[in-house]
Amino acid sequence: MKVKYVLISQPPPENDKSPYADLIDEHNLSVCFRKFIKIESVGAREFRKNRIQIPEHTAIIFTSKNAIDHFFSLCEELRVQISEQMKYFCTSEAIALYLQKYVQFRKRKIFFGKNHFTDLMDVIKKHKDERFLFPCAENHKKEIPQLLRQNKIKFSTAPIYRSVPEDISDIEINKYHMLIFFSPFGIQSLRLNFPDYAQGDAVIATFGKATLKAAEKDGLKVQITAPTKTAPSMVMAIQEFLENQKKK
Repeated sequence: MKVKYVLISQPPPENDKSPYADLIDEHNLSVCFRKFIKIESVGAREFRKNRIQIPEHTAIIFTSKNAIDHFFSLCEELRVQISEQMKYFCTSEAIALYLQKYVQFRKRKIFFGKNHFTDLMDVIKKHKDERFLFPCAENHKKEIPQLLRQNKIKFSTAPIYRSVPEDISDIEINKYHMLIFFSPFGIQSLRLNFPDYAQGDAVIATFGKATLKAAEKDGLKVQITAPTKTAPSMVMAIQEFLENQKKK
């Protein structure tokens, strides 16, 4: 089957600058970008059940812009004033710069890694006297708390937001020749919105081991996976697949 219609479970790219642009032109694809999930806050009432006192901490770890937005929104709801002495540790410079939306940028109190938490861990270890707060999703990756414990860092894990399925029931799901997923929640959203969905000849692409596992558990046959040694990005993985299809 020739792939023509592609559904990507992500919001449309900003400023119409899509990493898929060349792929679309080269293979004459008709691509639809659509969010399969949305992020919602746990709320102050639910957060209080964790008995976490934000002012007791002297440093905060941020691994995403979502975490920053939901954290400061929660503080406002809780009427918590963040100390000017608070230190911030971010996994990337982009996330650190995003903090300027809420915090005055000062090198002495904002630190960042090189996109991976292991890089940031080297910085955190130099500040072992701090009491860290890790605002995260309810279903956060366990590797980060494990690393912090292994390095004897004093910290609290604070789930402050969650991923929930978006209503996408208006999509003509069966018209798409290829569906691309980036998280297990995308698979969950597909099944909740289309409980009778049958894959048939449709090509399923997944990014990351957790997404692949969720798709296979749901009974989907995955033909495209990323990252791989030859295709570190989803765009490259799809390109490889389409090129191989041409050779058949």
